[in-house]
Amino acid sequence: MERLRTFLACNQLDYDEEIEYTICLLDENYRIAATGSAHDNVLKCIAVEQEARGFGLAATIVSALVQYEFEKGRSHILLYTKPENQEMFENLGFYSVLKTGEILFMENRKEGFNQFIQRLKEESPKEALRPGPVIGCMVVNCNPFTNGHRYLVEQALLNCDYLHVLVLSDDRSFFNAEDRYRLVKEGVRDLSKVIVHRSSDFVISAATFPTYFIKEKVQAQKANCLLDLTLFARRIAPELKITRRFVGTEPNCAITGQYNEQMKQILPQYGIEVVEFERKQFQGTAVSASMVRAWYENGDFRHIKDVVPESTLEYLKIKKPEA
Repeated sequence: MERLRTFLACNQLDYDEEIEYTICLLDENYRIAATGSAHDNVLKCIAVEQEARGFGLAATIVSALVQYEFEKGRSHILLYTKPENQEMFENLGFYSVLKTGEILFMENRKEGFNQFIQRLKEESPKEALRPGPVIGCMVVNCNPFTNGHRYLVEQALLNCDYLHVLVLSDDRSFFNAEDRYRLVKEGVRDLSKVIVHRSSDFVISAATFPTYFIKEKVQAQKANCLLDLTLFARRIAPELKITRRFVGTEPNCAITGQYNEQMKQILPQYGIEVVEFERKQFQGTAVSASMVRAWYENGDFRHIKDVVPESTLEYLKIKKPEA
């Protein structure tokens, strides 16, 4: 492990602590000549020693990693890299989704992003895709869905004709992505102008974005925001006619707070208004999913029932039947 960290550092990369699988190619002296790693469906930390370049080692590494991903049942593979690596990874079967000054986001499906957009359109009422209505959007984790989330949806609906709600598909939350999606769907079932979508791999969260190739971590977090918001503004919002993005105030999480500030700076450049609402209060405190999770782990359903919809409450009771 120490040799790997040193090798990556010599190639201007940091070791990513979330790595689950690594391949190293060694030279005749058992020194690392090339390496690559994976976490979930993301390839990362791919590097080839300067003297070993031009011999196809990157292709060997990527091929082995793709095989590993397929064996894990992951057919949609992503990577984030430096823009100057675009040609190399294109030659290895990857396609650009979006490129900024610092980051290149790629996938192994030529039409992957276009198919994602097509799905969003198919899930939307035809009226919401025509010129005229004001179309809004929220990107949420809802871990789990609370009365606070419901309140923000209701406030957003007062400021638009249709509202797209993109539920993050990252599975590292306390509750899995499919359950979170279904809780949101159930929690807004009576609101006919709300369209709930799975975000797939194309709306990223602060938790999933890799920063191993950007040395300055504060700058890396800004680059994360820029990539995600630029992808939304350039390639998602125009397809769905979105002109407003809604967020709740974030008093507790510095990363989310910074993301919201970046959103206010970036999205208006693309004609998208950012509207921020004060979050719903319960006993003087903003309702949050984190407070629900804390009560849930302690089996405190007496408090939970005051801050979540009935559909979420029933789900939590089923998940913790001894409560």
